Amino acid sequence: MTRRASSRFGSVVTADESPQNSKAVGRGLQEVKLADETWTKAAAAAGFRLQAVKREERRALVSTEYGQISAVRVRDDVSGSHLLHFITLEPNSLFLPVVLHADMVFYVHTGSGRVSWTEEDDLKNADLRRGDVYRLPQGSVFFIQSNLETETERQKLRIHAIFANSDNGLTVQSFWEQANGPYSSIRDMVLGFDRKVLQAAFKVPEEVIDELFNGTQQPTIIHRVPATKRTAWETEVEFVRGLLASRSYNIFELNRKKRKESARLFNLFKEDKDFENCNGWSTTVTRKKLSALKGSNVGLFMVNLTAGSMMGPHWNPRAAEIAVVLWGRGMVRVVCSGISNETGCRNMRFEVEEGDVFVVPRFHPMAQMSFNNGTLVFMGFSTSTKKNHPQFLAGQASVLRTLDKDVLAMSFNVTNTTLDQLLAQQHDSVILGCISCAEEELRIMEEEIERERQEAREREEEEARKREEERRREEEEARKREEEEARRQEEEKRKREQEEERRRQEEEARKREEEEARRQEEEKRKREEEEEEERRRQEEEARKREEEAAKREEEERRRREEEAAKREEEERREEQARQEEEARKREEEEAAKREEEERREEEERQEEEARKREEEEAAKREEEERRQQEEEEEAAERREEEARQREEAARREQEEARREEEAARREEEDRRQREEEEEARQREEEEASRKREEEEAARQREEEQEGRQREEEHQRGRSEDERAAEEERRRQEETQREEEAARQWERQHEGGTEEKEQEWGETELEGRNQGDKKWRAILNKRWTV
Repeated sequence: MTRRASSRFGSVVTADESPQNSKAVGRGLQEVKLADETWTKAAAAAGFRLQAVKREERRALVSTEYGQISAVRVRDDVSGSHLLHFITLEPNSLFLPVVLHADMVFYVHTGSGRVSWTEEDDLKNADLRRGDVYRLPQGSVFFIQSNLETETERQKLRIHAIFANSDNGLTVQSFWEQANGPYSSIRDMVLGFDRKVLQAAFKVPEEVIDELFNGTQQPTIIHRVPATKRTAWETEVEFVRGLLASRSYNIFELNRKKRKESARLFNLFKEDKDFENCNGWSTTVTRKKLSALKGSNVGLFMVNLTAGSMMGPHWNPRAAEIAVVLWGRGMVRVVCSGISNETGCRNMRFEVEEGDVFVVPRFHPMAQMSFNNGTLVFMGFSTSTKKNHPQFLAGQASVLRTLDKDVLAMSFNVTNTTLDQLLAQQHDSVILGCISCAEEELRIMEEEIERERQEAREREEEEARKREEERRREEEEARKREEEEARRQEEEKRKREQEEERRRQEEEARKREEEEARRQEEEKRKREEEEEEERRRQEEEARKREEEAAKREEEERRRREEEAAKREEEERREEQARQEEEARKREEEEAAKREEEERREEEERQEEEARKREEEEAAKREEEERRQQEEEEEAAERREEEARQREEAARREQEEARREEEAARREEEDRRQREEEEEARQREEEEASRKREEEEAARQREEEQEGRQREEEHQRGRSEDERAAEEERRRQEETQREEEAARQWERQHEGGTEEKEQEWGETELEGRNQGDKKWRAILNKRWTV
């Protein structure tokens, strides 16, 4: 579980829980890696380039009753990130063997002990004392033991270590990405193999492997056991030796003599100081002083400032400084260099005390100051692959003294006299006296902090005000949206009602059409039945006429036969009496017969012609009836088309009525004006009505007079042309009166289309009921308007 602690100096990842076994280091470093990636992004966004980490902000990796390990990761914005471990061992404790993944440069802060590490085929040892520094190369296996000390000096062994770059190109970030931390446990390396592999590698019974796996998990730091007692760790080391079967691991031989060598460490307190005066001293450790640093990119330094002193303003051209406060408290002033991004860097001053870590990138001028009431001691690591010579701005070692005074004076825009005074007054160098400088820096820092807090409060108040305004604006927008939504819903409701009304009217129209269609179908069916009945009646009449004609022909034929028989009988009776005249009358009789035959033929022809005429008349009547039926059907279709057109016109009128209704709602504000105009129109209508009554009375009197005149003229026998002209004049006057009446009627009904249509409909109905030609003409003119 991780959390992020913040201070006015920057941001650092801390922990709430402390692992209790050897795997805790790896797990803790994995968490630090994830947090470091998050911190890197946040720091880049926030502009954190200079960083100070308080002691309580360190990350706890291991914590047992025999010791602790904490970690800090810092950045210098030039060399990248750097990982520091702070190892604390209680007296008579043991830091179990681990394998280094990177170079480890360390400084012994307090206590004493012994460090052992592998180097090629040898096991080397070194006694540790306060002030010792050394470097262990990557790939080494090392462990640390703390001394019991005396009863009066039971000090803890405290070691400050940095894991740095090496010449083979392995960087802190690369091993960091391996997610294994800067070192790993020997036990984890051995037990990482399967039981079968270990048994075959060591050629031991299965019980030995089981005992190894069933052993209790040891924490990273344990209590130191007597040398005569065989420990589980020793058993594990023996397994490593057998597993790797390499001469390089002879250091783990427990039952035969081991070759050991003692290494010489560099002690900051025993060696000569690089610089020392009454204000303090400073020293550095480079590759020349400590050969173990060869192949490493890390150097060490220590500074001791007496009360009221200052490390003169200076900058490092090739290295960044990662310092740890060992004793006292003081102030650090850092100035952003010209190459820094102005948006990501600003001048800083911060207070440091024992255990704090602070970083100053290269090219950043700095000054460390002690308070008047105590000293300030700090050591640190410098990160550089080349020689680094600090450049001082003030004092006898000032770099400004090497520059041309005229050029320097023009750079500061001052006179040479002023510049001479600036450079000549200070007789000390490197470490300068500075009474109350730290107190003044602290006062300014506190004022800046208070000013920043005030600005932060003002920003918060401004942000709160903006948020309040934004909230009000959002509420106003929400209210407007609600009103707009309400209007939209009302509009949708009105549209739905209109749509429902339209659908209802369409449904009623459809029903009327269906009813009309059914009625027309019924009428058509009735007409067809009547036509069929008429056809059958006509056929029956034709059949009766034909029967009567046949009867008449049969009677005529019988009559002729009877007459012929009678004539023959008479001829037979008169034959004897007229035999003498028979010859004379034969021709007459034959002529009479021919005439009779011609007469009969003529009668038959006339009867045939009469029958044909009757058939033709019947066919004509049928054709006429069929034509009338087609005309009636066409008339019915025209009536249907006219009905559809009227319905379409009615729908358009309804749509127009809806639009006018919408316009009427928009003109709601002008209602009072229209009411006043309506009152005026009513008065005008009353006046017009009175005038129309008078005109009607006058017209009636004129018509009566004209009637009397026409009667008189008729009586006087006026000519037809004069009467036609008089009639035309009367029609014109009547037309003018009708148009005038129509205009007055339109002025009276300007209030709305619906009222007009209603009155027009009433007028049309009245015209239809009364059959008055005058009202039809008025109606047609109004529809045209």
